[in-house]
Amino acid sequence: MKLLSFSIHGQSSFGLIKDQSVIDLKKYFSDKYVDLKSLLAEDNFLEILTSVKNAPVDYSLEDIQFEPVIPNPEQIFCIGLNYADHVQETQREITEKPMIFFRLAPSQVGHNQPLLRPVETEQFDYEGEIAIVIGKGGRRIPKEQAWDHIAGYSCYNDGSVRDWQRHTAQWGPGKNFFQTGGFGPWLVTTDEIKANETMTLITRVNGQELQRAQTTQLIHDIPSLINYISTFTPLSAGDVIVSGTPGGIGLKRNPPVLLQEGDIVEIEVDKVGILKNIVKNEG
Repeated sequence: MKLLSFSIHGQSSFGLIKDQSVIDLKKYFSDKYVDLKSLLAEDNFLEILTSVKNAPVDYSLEDIQFEPVIPNPEQIFCIGLNYADHVQETQREITEKPMIFFRLAPSQVGHNQPLLRPVETEQFDYEGEIAIVIGKGGRRIPKEQAWDHIAGYSCYNDGSVRDWQRHTAQWGPGKNFFQTGGFGPWLVTTDEIKANETMTLITRVNGQELQRAQTTQLIHDIPSLINYISTFTPLSAGDVIVSGTPGGIGLKRNPPVLLQEGDIVEIEVDKVGILKNIVKNEG
């Protein structure tokens, strides 16, 4: 199933994709679930959705405004340096444990929404990634049980303000400028993407392919990430793990390819779809 968060006529909702249209799930579940995150907290959310998956659609995709798949995650964990070619291009070393930094919810936008290029930088960069959305929460989750805690997958653009990222050893500021990261277009649930199924990630800017990788190339695989993160903090439904970007980032290309107003960035995950955003100068 494909699930999304969206707004229409200024009202936020969440839905199920059917025939390139949307079934408004709030119409059926507003008494119990206020948003997609609260629905994913149910262990049997896929069974719950079977009761409405054949319902009439409410909106076309052209009618709605896409929001980040999870607009209000409690935690967003981003993994740095998780593909060998990206480690090489940044002249760093592979770490024994995952390198983790955090994003804040206001730094995200949905599919077809503009990425804001901050006035403070000339080094706005893309990072195509695969996002893992947690369904069943837990603490100290064993690797062999990790797949059972995933609700589904999405596309992610970890938009990065490189000069601010390098101000200190802590990357937080450069990764959290307002509305610089894309998350969408929707969540594809684990009934469609099985445990350990290989996914291909592609990043394009203005139609030119700049990144390509498969999940088999991850240094720290998905079960390892879930196990490691859940050891130091409990995971909850709606939490997001952004699994890392491959080589080919704009700053390290020759010549550099840094984002300018009007650029169109597409992050494609073959089992999910395409996240598309246009760059707009802030202010």
